[in-house]
Amino acid sequence: MSHDSTAAPEAAARKLSGRRRKEIVAVLLFSGGPIFESSIPLSVFGIDRQDAGVPRYRLLVCAGEEGPLRTTGGLELTAPQGLEAISRAGTVVVPAWRSITSPPPEEALDALRRAHEEGARIVGLCTGAFVLAAAGLLDGRPATTHWMYAPTLAKRYPSVHVDPRELFVDDGDVLTSAGTAAGIDLCLHIVRTDHGNEAAGALARRLVVPPRRSGGQERYLDRSLPEEIGADPLAEVVAWALEHLHEQFDVETLAARAYMSRRTFDRRFRSLTGSAPLQWLITQRVLQAQRLLETSDYSVDEVAGRCGFRSPVALRGHFRRQLGSSPAAYRAAYRARRPQSDKPSDPEGPPPPPAAPQESASVPQQTRRTAAAHAVGPTASVSTEPGKSGTEMYANGRPSLPGQRSAP
Repeated sequence: MSHDSTAAPEAAARKLSGRRRKEIVAVLLFSGGPIFESSIPLSVFGIDRQDAGVPRYRLLVCAGEEGPLRTTGGLELTAPQGLEAISRAGTVVVPAWRSITSPPPEEALDALRRAHEEGARIVGLCTGAFVLAAAGLLDGRPATTHWMYAPTLAKRYPSVHVDPRELFVDDGDVLTSAGTAAGIDLCLHIVRTDHGNEAAGALARRLVVPPRRSGGQERYLDRSLPEEIGADPLAEVVAWALEHLHEQFDVETLAARAYMSRRTFDRRFRSLTGSAPLQWLITQRVLQAQRLLETSDYSVDEVAGRCGFRSPVALRGHFRRQLGSSPAAYRAAYRARRPQSDKPSDPEGPPPPPAAPQESASVPQQTRRTAAAHAVGPTASVSTEPGKSGTEMYANGRPSLPGQRSAP
């Protein structure tokens, strides 16, 4: 499969019911939804840009509940259509849901299930994935959402294969995106799937955005964990790990501190955070390395030691997998974007070594990344569940655009 938009064979085999039309896009709005995410599909699919070479869609704006619909800043919206209009759409888009803790209206969930059964493509932007999950449309499927809410999505819907690293996930007839701007990435991907690269490129130029963004959500991840973990006994172990990232320890060490077997610890940690403990630990070490590269003059070898990696080689491998760049190239690109007066300096560290001739100052484009659950050392391995490797946590064999997982 090409890295360009190509419909999944399974999705291509699905046929729309007679009353649905491929060119009709329904956007389902709810009260309390943020206006930015709500406006993305309205702008992409609701404006006639045929003069710029962008094929026209027919947009239906549908209220998912009784109005008026209140949104960001106290604005009130009146949707011209109701749930019944979804029955004509070949694509149904659910922008960000108002609250990850409140259940969506059952009538809207029924409409989404019926649309999917009749062959419609269902799209969830940002926390709209929670609506799709509540409808049961993500069961057994790969999906993503904003990295802040990915652990909650994984915990609340354990049958969903949540990957917080991706900008968007295309699983054929069900698609999900990360937060805010990633909704634009996914909408452009839909146009590319329907009408090709030229149409998507023309639309991107009109929106003044890149036609394709490289990388994923890793660069935005922080040390945050879901609020639910605060009252759990594992919180103390997590806090200890974050405070001792400069030390070399493994998941067995964390399991011992929690007085659990490795298998029990893996299962308990994943249920709380949505990720395997080794995957989470490596991500935290890479994030710490990223901070040191930005704020200090430590050499790459010193950064590796201060982040708990057993060797600079291990740091470089994990750093490139997660951020699409070598540590030296990342530092050079970061500093090139900053004013000279803002350059970091660390009195304890030596001046940075000169970049090797082969290292580019620009961060190279990142291709599809494998799961981050790889070993900190050269011979260690990860098992998130008995009999499963770390890469089996997510769907395998899906070539993709940078920052994207697509269906085969």
